[in-house]
Amino acid sequence: MKTLFQRFNQPEHLLLAMTFIMPLVFAVWMVLLNNFVIEKANFTGVEIGILQSLREIPGFLAFTAIYALIFIKEQRLALLSLAITCIGVFLTGFFPSLLGMYLTTMLMSIGFHYYETVSQSLTLQWIDKEKTAHFMGRMLSVKSIASLLAFSSIWLLMEKFSWDYCSTYALFGGVGLLFTLFLTLLFKHFPEKTPQTKKLIVRKRYWLFYALTFFSGARRQIFVVFAGFLMVEKFHYSVADISALFLINYVFNWLFAAKIGKLIGKIGERATLCVEYIGLIIIFISYGIVESASIAAVLYVVDHLFFALAIAIKTYFQKVAQPEDIAASAAISFSINHIAAVIIPALLGLLWIIQASWVFYIGAGFAICSLVLALLVPDNPKQGKETRLIYNHRS
Repeated sequence: MKTLFQRFNQPEHLLLAMTFIMPLVFAVWMVLLNNFVIEKANFTGVEIGILQSLREIPGFLAFTAIYALIFIKEQRLALLSLAITCIGVFLTGFFPSLLGMYLTTMLMSIGFHYYETVSQSLTLQWIDKEKTAHFMGRMLSVKSIASLLAFSSIWLLMEKFSWDYCSTYALFGGVGLLFTLFLTLLFKHFPEKTPQTKKLIVRKRYWLFYALTFFSGARRQIFVVFAGFLMVEKFHYSVADISALFLINYVFNWLFAAKIGKLIGKIGERATLCVEYIGLIIIFISYGIVESASIAAVLYVVDHLFFALAIAIKTYFQKVAQPEDIAASAAISFSINHIAAVIIPALLGLLWIIQASWVFYIGAGFAICSLVLALLVPDNPKQGKETRLIYNHRS
């Protein structure tokens, strides 16, 4: 029994366990959000845009995680951040007002973005390079299983047993918090393989990674904020309809994410990213002209599936980065990712009330920029060969 427990008490199992809890809680917040704020807080595109911009401010400030590591180990910070996320979700349903939504969203978001920053750092440190893409695919599959459980539970509780928003948020936030406390007690502390730099660093040779990360953040906002809002506002999808869409999304991820991770390892990061961005150009233009609720749903599912391909940005960075830079660079990359995330929802929320289709055409423009950058990724990225350009800066 002791040997079995020791085999289980490994870094990859902790990562997978935390990966299960986060979407179990966050998926509930996300899938209920648009219906909750429209039905209970009378939000329009302006208010939802502001809320989403506020939600991304802690992401923009994710670089401060590197300073937190002076006082607390990364593993403990990941678990603490997970607990804060759960508390934020638990409180959400109790405050169905403009100010209440803004405050609970900020609390949830602080935990979420610190967790995501540290989780990415730990994954790149703990998992061997040749296994990372496949392992990240497994993580997406685990996220999908947790999300499927969350969405099916929402449908059961709210459609069949008539639970209200408050009870649903409180249940999942509370369960997530209990699971997090259990993990804190169960898993030992795993030492760092390479001592991490405890200061902010921005290196010229990582510029392509920073640029890809910036446009990835811009692309994500189009999906997270406006694609979902389109389904509710234009096509009048109910909570059950949105839950069904998310269920389909995560079934696909559950079935294919690990295989996509293996595929990235075979065809390389450049080819993977080019496929993703060409697909996104088509999808975003289609969002702008679609008039059928069924076709919009297909676009939404395919759009979500493309997120798995973004693993390639992380594995590209793991190959070109110095091992001691990973934690600091993960914090910086999350801040860069959220520069666009802080600005875009509010600005495009104003544009939305003028002409919603323009929002998606701008998204297509982001995808074109990403495609141009993806073409600069080398066939075999490594330290000293960060881009396909002849001259690279070694600083």
